[in-house]
Formats: sequence, C-alpha cells, structure tokens
Amino acid sequence: MFRSRAKEEKAPADQAQVTGSSQPRDPQARKGRPTPKRSEAQSQRRSVASTPVSRKDSAKRQREDRRQALERQRRALAGGDERYLPARDKGPVRKFARDWVDSRINVAEFFLPLAIVILILSVVRVPSIQNIALLLWLIVIVLIVIDSAFSGYRLRKRLAEKFPDVSRRGAVAYGLMRSLQMRRLRLPKPQVKRGERP
Repeated sequence: MFRSRAKEEKAPADQAQVTGSSQPRDPQARKGRPTPKRSEAQSQRRSVASTPVSRKDSAKRQREDRRQALERQRRALAGGDERYLPARDKGPVRKFARDWVDSRINVAEFFLPLAIVILILSVVRVPSIQNIALLLWLIVIVLIVIDSAFSGYRLRKRLAEKFPDVSRRGAVAYGLMRSLQMRRLRLPKPQVKRGERP
C-alpha cells in the first residue's frame, strides 16, 4: 500500500529478465521435453559435425561422393555386381538378355575387324580387288541384318518363356545393341562362356 508505483511496474520486467536469462536451471524443475536416447544425441552431433562449413567444402564433398559412385559403378561393370550397375543394365530381364547374347556367336560382333579388312582392300588400286571389297560389304551387311532379325526373334521368345509376368520392354533392343559390340569390349563384362546356356 505504501510502496511506490514505479517499483511495482519494474518488478514484473525484472522477473521476466531473470527467467529469460541463461542462469542455471533448478535441478528439481522439469525441462519440458524428454531426454533423447544416446544414439539420437550422437547422430545429431555427427550431423552437426559433418555439415559443410562453406560452399567450397560442400562442392568438394559432392565431387568426392560422385567420384566414389562412379568408381563403384566401374567396378560393378567389370564384375557384374547388380547393386551398383547403371539403371539401363539392372534387373533380371536385362541380365538374362546379356547372358543370352554372350553365350552365342553373333555375326555383328565381327563387323569392326571385317570393316577394317574391307577398307584396306578398297584402298588397293586394283579394280578387281575393289569389286571384291564392295561385294564383301554387301555380304557382311546382309548377314548382320539376317542374324540380328533371327537373334531378336529368338531372344523375344526366350524372354516371354522365362519372364511371362515381368515387363520386358526394351530388353530385345538392349540385347541386339550388345551383340553389335566385340565380346571383349562389352560392359558389363560377359559372365557366361560361349555355348553355355544362361
């Protein structure tokens, strides 16, 4: 009653400062949230420690991650590890198409060596040899077209037998593109020998 009005107005502001300040909390008082588990607290500390400090560090970390992913992919292409293969090579349908193509001899895989021989023959200034080179070009192209058509038909049939309920979209074209490559240059590397049934 006899206190001054100025002191009464100051009192709530002082109390607010005390509660909002960083003074030690009473050990008996509740903190208002559950104690995190040790594993959660450690993962939070790790994530704070691993967050990049600057844009330069972030770019460096992204480059390193990309390099590691490419290295894993390269090893998978060499060894056939399904987990790290590119999306175009993943799945049992694509694996079967690869193995089916690798198990047989394809005319198209000999196109590159034959093309070099034919080009050498066509450079020779003898008209009869140049005519033979042109005829060889025609024979090779016709053989590749016939073999590819036959291979595509057989591969489509085998895929339908083996994977009746799975999407086989693009698998025949994938197999035919693989048959155009020389065996030792194919990626992923062949996992079956010639003549071996996939």
